[in-house]
Amino acid sequence: LPEKVESREFCHLTSEQASLYESCVRRMLAEVEEAEGIQRRGLVLSALIKLKQICNHPAQLLKDHDKDVEDAPDDDMPKGAVVVQPSRSGKCIRLVEMLDEVLAEGDKALVFTQFRQMGHMLQGMLRHQLGRDVLFLHGGTTQAQRQSIIETFQKEGTAPILILSLKAGGVGLNLTAATHVFHFDRWWNPAVENQATDRAYRIGQTRTVQVHKFVVRGTLEERIDQMIESKTALAENIIGSGEQWLTELDTSQLREILTLRNDAVSDEA
Repeated sequence: LPEKVESREFCHLTSEQASLYESCVRRMLAEVEEAEGIQRRGLVLSALIKLKQICNHPAQLLKDHDKDVEDAPDDDMPKGAVVVQPSRSGKCIRLVEMLDEVLAEGDKALVFTQFRQMGHMLQGMLRHQLGRDVLFLHGGTTQAQRQSIIETFQKEGTAPILILSLKAGGVGLNLTAATHVFHFDRWWNPAVENQATDRAYRIGQTRTVQVHKFVVRGTLEERIDQMIESKTALAENIIGSGEQWLTELDTSQLREILTLRNDAVSDEA
């Protein structure tokens, strides 16, 4: 097989994302003080999902994407696709910049997200920003549609970007037309992520595959990424149980992992 080059893409929060993030952490830490057992675990898990959504794009949490569409809708926008402004999200700004370069080289890319709704938003946003066809394969895609999406993507000169929900696109698919793989949000489980990357990095791939893992600075994304990288005992738990282990942490540990650091928002923002 050719080479596989993995890199982290560090992004910043916009000020809108940072204030949403901080108020979500504050509310959660106050609520868990009062709760215990299964109720506390539920609160932690739901806050974690919200924080991940905020790191992706504020509209994923606020469901306010209507306010982002500033011109006439595109008639052939795929069903379910939603147009959002990349400028509200540090990750989206970076993704658009990087995909612009990928397309300029004539290459194709896979973009993985664990949230179906984020997939719809990325599909609309990337189509709108880059003016190219963007495919999306998720859990609701029928077998026939799946086949047609894969065949279209694998052909030369067709849609250069395929978004996949991590669970639907994680195994079995052969997508060697892609030479770039973006992990837009993280499953925090290297085995699951590698399986996803292997859609492109597999027998039949003749070119180097570049893998880009997005991490938002100063947030839980960076802290958990560091834990996995340093192979801490805690990270061993992560790998076995998805995010369940976080629900067992005491409040001071949670505060440590979740509190927003100073470098989360860039000076330009």
